[in-house]
Amino acid sequence: MEKGVLFIALLISAFYSSSEAADSQTSFEDNFSIMWSEDHFKTSEDGQAWYLSLDKETGCGFQTKQRYRFGWFSMKLKLVGGDSAGVVTAYYMCSENGAGPERDELDFEFLGNRTGQPYLIQTNVYKNGVGGREMRHMLWFDPTEEFHSYSILWNNHQIVFFVDEVPIRVFKNNGDEKNDFFPNEKPMYLFSSIWNADEWATRGGLEKTDWERAPFVSSYKDFSVEGCQWEDPYPACVSSTTKNWWDQYKAWRLSDSQKMDYAWVQRNLVIYDYCKDNERYPKLPGECSLSPWE
Repeated sequence: MEKGVLFIALLISAFYSSSEAADSQTSFEDNFSIMWSEDHFKTSEDGQAWYLSLDKETGCGFQTKQRYRFGWFSMKLKLVGGDSAGVVTAYYMCSENGAGPERDELDFEFLGNRTGQPYLIQTNVYKNGVGGREMRHMLWFDPTEEFHSYSILWNNHQIVFFVDEVPIRVFKNNGDEKNDFFPNEKPMYLFSSIWNADEWATRGGLEKTDWERAPFVSSYKDFSVEGCQWEDPYPACVSSTTKNWWDQYKAWRLSDSQKMDYAWVQRNLVIYDYCKDNERYPKLPGECSLSPWE
């Protein structure tokens, strides 16, 4: 996996974003707004770490002040430790502030579990309000002990979900401007939240949240974005493929070392893939035929 991390670092340095593309600043206030329950949000003394808490009354969430269309989006998270059954920490991009019927969305969801059981990470992709494209993975580490990075690379050719810069999911575009599965038209905010989902999150809802263990706290730091910041009616950086590394040819497909990491993930960590669920989808969605290797 080290080679894959090195590739990303070299790619970023070789094709550093132009002034048209947004680069993140370090303070929370510069980048984010609290969506609800501000009293459930705290920061470290130096302001570099942020904490969202969930109790029986409510959870908490934040979102970026800016929208982006294409780029590299990354955050370090440390998830709720101990018995976290029923608790979901969501880290996602969405074109709307609410779960609107026409939204585009790219999801990381971290599904809590009973003490001693592994966290599962669920990803999903929505276009025009239609999702149902879930994948679930195990992780190769305990995400509650230390901070780990979770990132999304999004351009017009592919969407790649990374954990510690290891690609765990590749979602390809087929080049058809009218396809119904690849979100590439609507700018998105980035969000994170913690909330109770014990009706489905852990063992299909069999394991309920133990409120005696509340509050449940998820931790964040080191937000980074190198993306095309949206400006009406249409920012120039969206259509440029000459100035921004995240839309260069090398970012349109996995590198050889990334393919090795991705193959290892596919062999060892995939719990569920909607493209292999013939009971749910007797006729598999069209995007399932696209190769992540090309």
